[in-house]
Formats: sequence, structure tokens, C-alpha cells
Amino acid sequence: MPGHLIRRAHQASTAIFAQAMAREGLDLTPFQFAALATISGEPGLDQATVSARAAVDRATIGGVIDRLVDKRFVAREVSTKDRRARVLTLTDSGAAALAQVQAAIQSVQDTICQGLSDADQAMLVELLTRISENHPKGQ
Repeated sequence: MPGHLIRRAHQASTAIFAQAMAREGLDLTPFQFAALATISGEPGLDQATVSARAAVDRATIGGVIDRLVDKRFVAREVSTKDRRARVLTLTDSGAAALAQVQAAIQSVQDTICQGLSDADQAMLVELLTRISENHPKGQ
């Protein structure tokens, strides 16, 4: 039963996120947001590191980054440390999109947690964190 409820909560949160992005006029998925936020926090990361930090599997992150590059939100550049490697940075339009999204994220969080007290929200975060830490790679 918990797995089913987690799946339903995930579906609801994804739909709420999509509605918020539509209101903002942005075509951005939760994975793309996670990648943008990760790259913003640490410009110059390689794709594998973004994958690990954003908790997006390596098979998925390639497509996520490709779409962000296509949208001109992210730039791939040759690493100054290793010319074989490519590092990722936000473009000006990527930084603007991220700022716009971050302004809407609180609304998304409020909608997701509607009807929960502050104590309930803290407990929810604690329990979901424990579940995530018990299964760090979705295993």
C-alpha cells in the first residue's frame, strides 16, 4: 500500500508542477528543473556529476541536458582541466528561466502540502528522506 500511495503522490506532484510551469509559460519538466538548479549551484559540472547530484539516472540525464541545450538554457563547453570532457553552465536565458521557476516553486510546494500542518509536513519530509536514503539509486 505505501508504494501505491507514493506513486499517486508522485503523479499528483508532477501534475501540479506541470500546471505551474504552464502558468509561467515555461516548457520545463521536474528533471529539467533539477538539472538547472544543480548546474546553477555548481557551474562547470560534468554531466555525470549533474546526474548524481540531481538524482537523475545517467541514461536519462543525457536527454534532459540535450533538451536544455536545445532550449538554450544550458551550454556545453570543453573543460579547461580535461579537453576530452564537457562541462555545463547556465546561459543567461537559463538563469532567467530558473529564477522564474524558483518563484513558482513555493506555490507548487504549498499546493502539494495543502491540508498538512507544519508538523505533518516536517514528518512527511523526514519519512520521504529516510525512504530515499534507504534506496539511493531507486533500488
